[in-house]
Amino acid sequence: MFANPVHIIIRMSMNRGDLTQTQWERLQPLLPPQKPKTGRPAVDHRRILNGILWILRTGAPWRDLPERYGPWRTVASRFYRWQRAGIWAQLFSAVQAQADAQGQLNWDLHDLDGTIIRAHQHAAGAKKGTQSPKPSAGAGAGSVPKSTCGPKEAAS
Repeated sequence: MFANPVHIIIRMSMNRGDLTQTQWERLQPLLPPQKPKTGRPAVDHRRILNGILWILRTGAPWRDLPERYGPWRTVASRFYRWQRAGIWAQLFSAVQAQADAQGQLNWDLHDLDGTIIRAHQHAAGAKKGTQSPKPSAGAGAGSVPKSTCGPKEAAS
């Protein structure tokens, strides 16, 4: 079925939602070097990316990351480090440019809609319209009673 034994190993170890070999071959050259100039080599980028994709797909907290993707702290720190370094934006731009150059993007069909924007947590739940302020108990203490009934005098 597979001509290359490496593909057999990769295919057997892939889980649903993990990067395919084709996807990985497309992304790999766009990523930072696996072995940095200084320090120890980074954990396998493919394994880390698959872990990040698992988190994004499931919405689970980092601590619930399955062990097959490595320590959750390693995956999370790589995600946030790449975010600070702008690698995710570069990766998105490069993949988008490749797809556009190959004619895979139809700009008449694809567009971004910015009308759905998350509101601040305190923005929800406010009552609609204007409301008149309620009189406080302190303000009514010195005012004239609104009732015409007063204390009754005893009949003699």
